[in-house]
Amino acid sequence: MGKVFAVGVGPGSPKYVTEIVKEIVINCDIVIGYKYTLKTIEGLIKGKEVYEITMQDQEESYQKVSKSLGNRTCVVPFTGDVNFSESEVVDRLIEIFEGVQIVPGISSIQVAASRARVPLDKSKVITMHISTSIEEKKLELQKALIDGFSVVLVPRPWPKEPSKHFMQSEIAIYLRNQGFDTSKIKVHVFEFITTENETHFVGTVKDLEGRQFSDLSVMVFDQTKLESYINLK
Repeated sequence: MGKVFAVGVGPGSPKYVTEIVKEIVINCDIVIGYKYTLKTIEGLIKGKEVYEITMQDQEESYQKVSKSLGNRTCVVPFTGDVNFSESEVVDRLIEIFEGVQIVPGISSIQVAASRARVPLDKSKVITMHISTSIEEKKLELQKALIDGFSVVLVPRPWPKEPSKHFMQSEIAIYLRNQGFDTSKIKVHVFEFITTENETHFVGTVKDLEGRQFSDLSVMVFDQTKLESYINLK
């Protein structure tokens, strides 16, 4: 019986691919992944049977490999951490293949939080990067900000369907329309994080209105207050 691994390969830089994931990829026979994700591990997959997929044709590739896997090993790499923002695809892999093994990676949310010096244990992490309704997540964002939490958020790019497109500008307008004083909320936006093309915007949420950012971006709403152990009683 063959083996199937779903692995996280980090935010973009090959330096953020963990040693265990490198080992799995090097020793596999088949790789199925999106173009950007495959680029991250291109140095590890030469000579392998590689399927470059899109959202539209991924099912065809998964079905083809499932019928011909045999005793071989297949790796499905995901940008960042396979356990974050990828559940819809991972669930499908579990439906198609028996015994899928999941190996975590470093997520852009971890790196963004570190860059902004916002501790994850005092923050809310929200992803809008799903195909189903995000209305509940919008409410979750509101509540987190009202309660004083920092928020690390992955927006939703959907340019072909404007009603579903919910990127930085749309988020800023949404919060303003909900009564937030967006001129007083500090925010960071990181694009292409960990790569040579990384950019970092810092300002207020109000500043985001009308600004366009890459699909490969992550936001940090910074409401952090320093609480070092020296001040604890």
